[in-house]
Amino acid sequence: MEVQGSVDETIKKIVTRILRKQDVDINSTATFKEAGADSLDIVQILVAIEDTYDIELQDEDVKSVKNMKEFVDYVKTKVAQKAKV
Repeated sequence: MEVQGSVDETIKKIVTRILRKQDVDINSTATFKEAGADSLDIVQILVAIEDTYDIELQDEDVKSVKNMKEFVDYVKTKVAQKAKV
């Protein structure tokens, strides 16, 4: 899948599509649950991001993420690591 725009924009598009909300602040300290995501939504978000960027998000790492901003930062790190390869 071709990725256009910043990682932030892409993640926001994925999250808003899956949660069906337009006002999701991906750079907030809110958790996914506080943003209205249930466990299935979270899995769908993870799979969509993995497919979009052709990366693998580690379960242990994702579980240690405390909020949406930390998650975005984590994904940016994984995307940057893949770009270096």
